[in-house]
Amino acid sequence: MNTSAKDLLAASQSQSVTNKERAGILIQALPYIQDFQGKTIVVKYGGNAMLNDELKKAVIEDVILMACVGIRTVLVHGGGPEIEAMLKKTGKESRFINGLRYTDEETMDIVQMVLCGKVNKDLTALIQKHGGRAIGLCGIDSALLKARRMKGEDDLGYVGVIEKVDVSMLDIILESGIIPVISSVAYGTGEADSKDYEGRALNINADIAAAMIAAELNAEKLVLMTDVRGILRDMQDESTLIKSVERPQLDALQKEGIITKGMIPKTNCCAMALDGGVKKAHIIDGRLPHAILIELFTDEGIGTMIVPALDKKV
Repeated sequence: MNTSAKDLLAASQSQSVTNKERAGILIQALPYIQDFQGKTIVVKYGGNAMLNDELKKAVIEDVILMACVGIRTVLVHGGGPEIEAMLKKTGKESRFINGLRYTDEETMDIVQMVLCGKVNKDLTALIQKHGGRAIGLCGIDSALLKARRMKGEDDLGYVGVIEKVDVSMLDIILESGIIPVISSVAYGTGEADSKDYEGRALNINADIAAAMIAAELNAEKLVLMTDVRGILRDMQDESTLIKSVERPQLDALQKEGIITKGMIPKTNCCAMALDGGVKKAHIIDGRLPHAILIELFTDEGIGTMIVPALDKKV
């Protein structure tokens, strides 16, 4: 039985799936499960899927299933909306410079509290509630992510650029069958503008963190969850989804104006991961229930797959 991604999505939302349909879904997934067993997949979790309880549950179930079938699964998360909500509660006004959040010391304290505390531990607890095993971490733990303060014409405060990734602790955790849940706060290094940032928490981009962790782990795949279907030839028409693209074509798609706005940093992260040795990268729509499983374990997939050189195997 050849079950398409569309069929699987409908089945995931239906209460009247037949036994034959269930069997077909499992049989199609089998070769992918066998292929990915023992390999590492890094998922960057963000967007609307973090705010909607049903979507959050679906993501957590996907991640647990991946770990249960022997995939070394890493979950990296941001939490922009949660940070924004806490800033409003405390009366702290958000300030952005060229699209980047200015992070003074007080804002950094809130970022660290929200990401490393509430969001990270809520996700860790949710995984365990649904039968998985997880440990919540941030880039400060064991100096997993070391960053220097971002320099430039504009001072962004406690915003960092990752310099080094140390995955030795992650390897131990993954070998134990535990899911690392990593928040995007890094350990600061060195001095900048006569201010000592050694050991201070720095706010970093979660997509970049996921890409660099994936590269350091020599991951099979990096999966970025977004609020769009993937790379579209026409942003107003979801039927124009580009299902597969070669890494060298990304620059051309930017020049043609097909990759624009918020999709540029997403594809740049995918390119970074592939250049670092990750086998394939995927941009998927986190607004669709079980999007991770549909992308990874079906022939058709659901988003955009980016490969070093075009091939037919997912």
